[in-house]
Amino acid sequence: MNNPFSIYLKPAVLLLTGLFFLISLLGLADATYLTVAHYRAGSPGCVLIEGCDLVTTSVYSMLGPIPVALLGIFYYATIFVLSLLFATTQKIRLFRLLCFLTPLGFLASLWFVYLQLSVLDAICLYCMGSALSSTLLFIFGMIGIRYHRS
Repeated sequence: MNNPFSIYLKPAVLLLTGLFFLISLLGLADATYLTVAHYRAGSPGCVLIEGCDLVTTSVYSMLGPIPVALLGIFYYATIFVLSLLFATTQKIRLFRLLCFLTPLGFLASLWFVYLQLSVLDAICLYCMGSALSSTLLFIFGMIGIRYHRS
């Protein structure tokens, strides 16, 4: 008799789950750093590229009274917790939810990269790090969806 959960125990899915866990942890650290810098009213301290201050203090860095970086914390924490829960429970719906949430971060990152490059004409290295994290999560999420459907 076949185990209906056997697809989720395969090495590829376990590898994807590990990647979700690791990348979301990196994104969480980045978003936390930016949020703390915001509430301390300080500069995130970009040393390689000038522009962090312009980006992190622009009108686009807030969604009403909420710093965008704080929303990043919630996003990355959700991916982190879901990957941890899936790894421990192997529940199918958690893997699906994990994969289907990744486009949200990717679309937000596309918007913020556009704002940096086209509107503000400034680059925040930490913000680009978050964009890289969410892009990788999106790529692995799409691989996970494709793998799940096959």
